[in-house]
Amino acid sequence: QVQLVESGGGLVQPGGSLRLSCVASGSIFRINDMGWYRQAPGKERELVAGISSGGSTNYADFVKGRFTISRDNAKNTVYLQMNSLEPEDTAVYYCNADIFRLGSPNRVRDYWGQGTQVTVSS
Repeated sequence: QVQLVESGGGLVQPGGSLRLSCVASGSIFRINDMGWYRQAPGKERELVAGISSGGSTNYADFVKGRFTISRDNAKNTVYLQMNSLEPEDTAVYYCNADIFRLGSPNRVRDYWGQGTQVTVSS
């Protein structure tokens, strides 16, 4: 079993900041790419930012310069620092990871967290 658990969401005023965390646990052999997605009401889930095991990052255009993704491989954790938040950033944020499980070191599987709500409102 592998689990991704997000934390750090909440209510913040426009211009404020939040830091999301996502911890992967369970029978993990290795984690490749990790990332954050979001889904607003009535919209499709979209990529926010991604990070490779080596630390290479990519961002959606709508968050460049405001959000920073990072990871701690020793802790199997990925972070999303969100600054200058806007009402349009309101969504459920999901963690995603490509993980090789113990006992299946040659097969990568895609895992999702349960999501954490981020609401930007005055």
